[in-house]
Amino acid sequence: GLAWTFRTRDDVRFTDGEPLTAADVAFTINGIVNGEASEADLSMVERAEATDATTCVIHMKRPNNAILYTLAVVGIVPEHAYGPGYGEHPIGSGRYMLEEWKRGEQVILKANPDYYGEKPSIETLVVVFMEEDASLAAAQSGSVDVAYTSAQLAGSVPAGYELLACKTVDSRGISLPSVPAGSAARSDAEPEALYPVGNDVTSDVAVRRALNYGIDRGRMIEHVLNGYGSAAYSVSDGMPWSSEAMEVETDVEAAKAMLEGAGWVTGEDGMRAKDGVPCAFDLYYPAGDSTRQALAYDFADQCAALGIVVSPRGASWDDIYPHQYSDPVLWGWGSNSPVELFELTYSDGWGNYACYDNANIDAELEAAQAAPTIEESFPHYQLAQWDAATQTGVAPQGAATWVWLANVDHLYFAREGLVVAEQKPHPHGHGWSLVNNIDQWSWN
Repeated sequence: GLAWTFRTRDDVRFTDGEPLTAADVAFTINGIVNGEASEADLSMVERAEATDATTCVIHMKRPNNAILYTLAVVGIVPEHAYGPGYGEHPIGSGRYMLEEWKRGEQVILKANPDYYGEKPSIETLVVVFMEEDASLAAAQSGSVDVAYTSAQLAGSVPAGYELLACKTVDSRGISLPSVPAGSAARSDAEPEALYPVGNDVTSDVAVRRALNYGIDRGRMIEHVLNGYGSAAYSVSDGMPWSSEAMEVETDVEAAKAMLEGAGWVTGEDGMRAKDGVPCAFDLYYPAGDSTRQALAYDFADQCAALGIVVSPRGASWDDIYPHQYSDPVLWGWGSNSPVELFELTYSDGWGNYACYDNANIDAELEAAQAAPTIEESFPHYQLAQWDAATQTGVAPQGAATWVWLANVDHLYFAREGLVVAEQKPHPHGHGWSLVNNIDQWSWN
């Protein structure tokens, strides 16, 4: 597992006519490994080298099969053409090429006439950048063929359009700090960015478990998403590495019993407290997201029935990040790879907002990444979520480090007569996942 050998096709050319070689692959991988601003995570890679024109060997710091998921979405950059301004005038080798980019407005993509594969059926794609309300207005005016919309607006289908609902692994969930307040300070990638850690209410595992059992996800999906979604129990529902042990049936009485057993006593006002500490916490969400706002308030309403006071706080991400380790936050996650499951669960993971640390869980996650094949990693990921033999894991009956709420459908208004090719489950984030196979779309 310390070396991966890839062989490139010998008939691929960049859009400037130059051939794509293994040297370009190595240049791209090394650029990511050594680039401070790179978004792709190739931290497990030592270096890449081209051993001949069509062979690239990637040398690893440690065995990690997750590299395959990352490489699958890395575009190859031409070594001969990279330099200042490349980001605005990229040269690639894929099905489409950039014709025009107006910052903050739109991008125009044209089919690549020299693409080595099948010719795209859609020759031109214009992607217009706009917010939710503007997207609806664009569909109402008939100026776009496909417009993103939300569950709150899904009932307002403009004339000449149909509602396109795409299933997803786009989960909305709330991180629950698992250590007491004041435990330490935690860095968010940069040493100077030290944030407070811990919460005196959610650090009680009984509270975290009660939240998981006491929330009616079905009600939430109907009230907030108008039925356009499904119950979420993890960051990867339905994926081969997900665990059935993450699923939980709503049981309000059991949730109340958990709280009572842990000493959270109901007062005259119906709210709980323990040793003078109210069973209350703030819940942060991005203020510009109407769906998360509605989920936050529905969650707070259901928690009140358990005797827990939840105060939703809409804020900008700049204001949310300093609270990510000390207060519950309503996040959006979801990917067609287990990388997010690893990072949100591993003790040193960049997404371990709960700050939960367990050696058994870490060992299973490490074993998953070190497995010789992707398929052999799945059981280890599942045991990290719940291992009945050791009674460890992040499942609701275990550490309960998150309370997952819903997988949200991705909704679009699509012009009648447009045939959108069959969609794979969309990961978190709108837009590019929809048009990933636009070369197969057509018009009736």
